[in-house]
Amino acid sequence: MNIILAIILGVFFGFALQRVGATNPQNIINMLRLKDLHLMKAIFFAIGISSTLLFLFMTLGIIDSGHLSVKSSYFGVIVGGALLGLGFAIAGYCPGTGLTALAEGRKDALFFVGGGLLGALLYTLVYGSIKGTWLFDKIAGGKVMLATGSEKFEPLLPMIPGTLLAAIIGIVFMLIAWKLPNKV
Repeated sequence: MNIILAIILGVFFGFALQRVGATNPQNIINMLRLKDLHLMKAIFFAIGISSTLLFLFMTLGIIDSGHLSVKSSYFGVIVGGALLGLGFAIAGYCPGTGLTALAEGRKDALFFVGGGLLGALLYTLVYGSIKGTWLFDKIAGGKVMLATGSEKFEPLLPMIPGTLLAAIIGIVFMLIAWKLPNKV
């Protein structure tokens, strides 16, 4: 059942990416250059509404918070994020938009996805030689949360309930999306 739900949600996510224009790398590059913000508005709103609904559903008991996973934070995540951001800015694709563009039939997305798979292969091949380096030193103790909400993980801001903080952040993201102009 989980795989069927994942496929259904993936199809809806791909459909949404295609509808907002995220499969066109020029739209992403224009967003990153702050020329056309309609895609940024969609991203901010999606983050805001999904964060708010996720934590609301967890509070109401509709979603079990035990299904959420907090990944360890370590310095290699910063390096990997910088590499992903650089590739995002150069290619005009991120992994989700690249796969959706490939499904749409864009030939340039084939090279992007191929490059991503090659990068994953290279990482797999060099992992053994870098696993003991500073790249895997944990940040702030490793598995931490921004606010309270789980007994398993330390909160960075223990005085703030996680649901409240998530709602505030979600609403702020939706307000930013609402206030941003489409074009600059």
